[in-house]
Amino acid sequence: MFAIVYKSDGVPICCQVAGVEPDPVVFWPSEAAAKAFIDGRGGSDDFQPVAVNDDSMDAMAKALGCPVERLMFEQYPA
Repeated sequence: MFAIVYKSDGVPICCQVAGVEPDPVVFWPSEAAAKAFIDGRGGSDDFQPVAVNDDSMDAMAKALGCPVERLMFEQYPA
């Protein structure tokens, strides 16, 4: 499972869901799928895929300003 984050600050790509805060982090089933999404939109200078694990979840929660326990995930495409 891979999320896509901004290289500059580590904020993950999220989707908006009414009544849910913080917005769920979008994930891709493989690194290749995440890279293809980034490359398909010309975003390789600004974004990078990261494996979802304890360390990356802590970093994403910090970047979003919320406790890691509040992170939710939504698969792309939903």
